[in-house]
Amino acid sequence: MALYLLYESASGYALFSAYGLDEIGQNTEAVQSSVTDLTRFTKVVKLEAFTPFDSALDALNQCSSVSEGQMTDGLRNFLEASIPKPKEGKKPKYSLGVAEPKLGSHIHEETKIPCQSNEFVNELLRGVRLHFDKFIENLKSGDLEKAQLGLGHSYSRAKVKFNVNRVDNMVIQAIFLLDTLDKDVNSFSMRVREWYSWHFPELVKVINDNYLYAKVAKFIEDKSQLSEEQIPELTDIVGDEDKAKEIVEAAKASMGQDLSPIDLINVKQFAQRVIDLAEYRKTLYDYLVAKMNDIAPNLAALIGEVVGARLISHAGSLTNLAKCPSSTLQILGAEKALFRALKTRGNTPKYGLIFHSSFIGRASARNKGRMARYLANKCSIASRIDCFLEKNTNAFGEKLREQVEERLDFYDKGVAPRKNIDVMKSALENVIKNDSEMDVDEPSTKKSKKRKSKAEAMEEDTPVADANGDASEEPKTEKKKKKKDKKKHEEENVEDAVPVDDGTAKKKKKKKSKDEDVEAPVAASEGKKKKKKKSKGEDDE
Repeated sequence: MALYLLYESASGYALFSAYGLDEIGQNTEAVQSSVTDLTRFTKVVKLEAFTPFDSALDALNQCSSVSEGQMTDGLRNFLEASIPKPKEGKKPKYSLGVAEPKLGSHIHEETKIPCQSNEFVNELLRGVRLHFDKFIENLKSGDLEKAQLGLGHSYSRAKVKFNVNRVDNMVIQAIFLLDTLDKDVNSFSMRVREWYSWHFPELVKVINDNYLYAKVAKFIEDKSQLSEEQIPELTDIVGDEDKAKEIVEAAKASMGQDLSPIDLINVKQFAQRVIDLAEYRKTLYDYLVAKMNDIAPNLAALIGEVVGARLISHAGSLTNLAKCPSSTLQILGAEKALFRALKTRGNTPKYGLIFHSSFIGRASARNKGRMARYLANKCSIASRIDCFLEKNTNAFGEKLREQVEERLDFYDKGVAPRKNIDVMKSALENVIKNDSEMDVDEPSTKKSKKRKSKAEAMEEDTPVADANGDASEEPKTEKKKKKKDKKKHEEENVEDAVPVDDGTAKKKKKKKSKDEDVEAPVAASEGKKKKKKKSKGEDDE
């Protein structure tokens, strides 16, 4: 049986035929020894056909399809033109060797060409890859390397762009930075407390919050200069007038040592850095909340933005989290405890990162494990909805949260919860209603825009008509008179034909009546002139 080899290079598709397989006996070791020697390898493998790619973009598309195990139209046409077709009703006396088994199965499904991918074929393709530039004529030494480098860069860039569109990477980085900022702000705040306590130790007992302590320390600086006149400004910082007065009284009777101006400047600068870090932490948290509502709205509505972001970052991506079963998601983050329990044959952990959810904290000690299992089940559903649903909605997450609340009531009070099918049906109905409302709003806005444009056009036309009416009061020639008469007859016919149904038609009629009132004396004067002419003609007769 003849064997053909399909090789996908950076410059195009190549088809090789392998000869002398009976002599080799398909021995892999014999093939490996003949691969490195060009003279021996060219006796076994020969080039049958080669088709180059049209452009760099075509090469990228072909490479992406092959990596996903899909056969493109270009590859299909190349194979049908290069490989002889078997007779009808008979099996082909050849097979096609490919490197990727998925690609081979797809080629066999589409073209009925038998494909194989094994160690023997891979060794032959390795030799083809090694000596490929020797098989192609008119190929310069550095052309193939340039093509491989360009295709590699464009393929990697395309993959990175695909990952950038999946904004879960931004969520992962934001939650990591948020955790490190929490540690840094806490450690720096403790350093500010210890440093400034040498000067004003009583301030620690009055103010417990780290952020407020840094702001007050920056404002006071030297405690000896603090007076009652600064109580309103202290009240704005602290938010309580009694605390501000207490700080002023404590500063008068403080036991701390005096600091030099240089030391106070350093304390003030460090307190300002702590304040900036705390404010940046708040803005980063708002950014994380916005990103989570964009990428995983249902998971954020169910378990919260921070816990949901931690689950996504621990799994690696939202897609990986959606692939996890609920039993894995339940203990995600407690891997050390799990393997330690498996090693020592102890009790396995009941929860991991989802322990930080408020639902497990509200559950009783007896029901914490049950609640963790149920919550992991709902989180798995929410993550799959967020990953594979095209529309951005949090209706499912809110309904799943209601289910978790009902389960808490069931464990505490014995109230029977609703069935999952009914809850999901109501969520789907809400989503469909919201979509229909959005669809109804869009054409109404378009109609209003059209009406506005028509009204503007009418307003623009009216002054022109008025100007024409003013000009037609005193016509100079008979031709102008005839034209005016024709226009009047046409307008009268139009008025008779238009039915009076809507308010708009009434408005138009009013406008026309005004125009008629203006033009009425003109018509009367024209009639008088005509009568005079007729009377003159009669007298002549």
